[in-house]
Amino acid sequence: MAKYLSEVIQKGLSSIKDNRKDINIQINLCNSLIDTVVRETGEQALGELSVDKRAEMLLALIDKRNTIHAVDSKADIVRPVTSIAQSSLFTGAVHEPSMFTELKREILSCDRIDMLVSFIKWSGLRLIIDELRQFTQYGKLRIITTSYMGATDVKAIETLRELPNTEIKISYDTKRTRLHAKTYVFYRNTGFTTAYIGSSNLSNAAISSGLEWNVKATAKDLPDTIAKIDATFESYWNSNDFTTYTVGEKIRLEKAIRAERNFAVDKVAFQFDINPYTYQSEILDKLEAERKVRGYYRNLIVAATGTGKTVISAFDYKRFCYENKGKHCRLLFIAHREEILKQSIDCFRIVLKDANFGELYVGNYTPGSIDYLFMSIQTFNACEFDKSTTLDFYDYIIVDENVHIGLSSVSA
Repeated sequence: MAKYLSEVIQKGLSSIKDNRKDINIQINLCNSLIDTVVRETGEQALGELSVDKRAEMLLALIDKRNTIHAVDSKADIVRPVTSIAQSSLFTGAVHEPSMFTELKREILSCDRIDMLVSFIKWSGLRLIIDELRQFTQYGKLRIITTSYMGATDVKAIETLRELPNTEIKISYDTKRTRLHAKTYVFYRNTGFTTAYIGSSNLSNAAISSGLEWNVKATAKDLPDTIAKIDATFESYWNSNDFTTYTVGEKIRLEKAIRAERNFAVDKVAFQFDINPYTYQSEILDKLEAERKVRGYYRNLIVAATGTGKTVISAFDYKRFCYENKGKHCRLLFIAHREEILKQSIDCFRIVLKDANFGELYVGNYTPGSIDYLFMSIQTFNACEFDKSTTLDFYDYIIVDENVHIGLSSVSA
């Protein structure tokens, strides 16, 4: 009934404006309605909500203590260009304010901030970092993000971590927790809370020039939506899927981002079961017989180029892991070229159905762990890797394209 009545009142006020063009008549109508509500409900406090005769709209509340407004009454008042009482849509059009300029104003005119984004880029954070530094001197900032697709910049997260009154939570499990929501919520003690919900992650393109759509919802006209955003954010914040980010989490984040960023494999491949060809199965059976019947664990596969020796080794390793459940099953894969190593790690990931399996150690790639390593023979020799690991560290070792590796270059 309140919503229906508000529509009736709006139409009545519009009619007065169009026909009589006298704002005093509008004011009197509003106040007479408020008087009626006070009389019928007995709630005298509602009488204080009557419309002032000046009919001026209150745009901001200023605390003159400890601010520039204490000495300069004409100092600029920071507030969003768009309404904080009425919801609106941002489409990146030229005639509307940019997303990041509005975010700056929202940050400096609120009391608390919650951000929920898939990833955070330094290119986007730097556009609003000065405002966040100023805000966190007095207000609380909470951020939830992920390492999904390796898009997040460690520099951005570290910069945020150093801010006062700031907490960050990150999801490292990109297999189950794929967070695609993007929400920026600006809570105000006055009740004029606003939230930006849409397609913009915290990156330069997304909040400045990209073709992104975002709805600005306000607590004044969409209170249920704001309440749902608040409740959902709290459920994420208290979920075990998200880990509090501290200075000790930096290495973990770097490793997770590296795994996502450097080793992207076609996700379609993980939707199918990969099986070896008949001749590959025969080789796998012979390998098993050599080990279990004859006790030979150093085996050589000789086959023509393109027949899938790497595929055979991946399936053999998969069987090895199955037979040694609960053990580390550490793997060292050595080849002579970076291209072969990249193809091989992709092959193993597809066969094992693990998009994050293994790490490269070749060229500009530096691993965060050596447990499952795809390494060039040149790097092996250059870093004297055999002196850095014990003879029994790896459970399964593969030397690919042995014809290219010459005995003189292989450490004993």
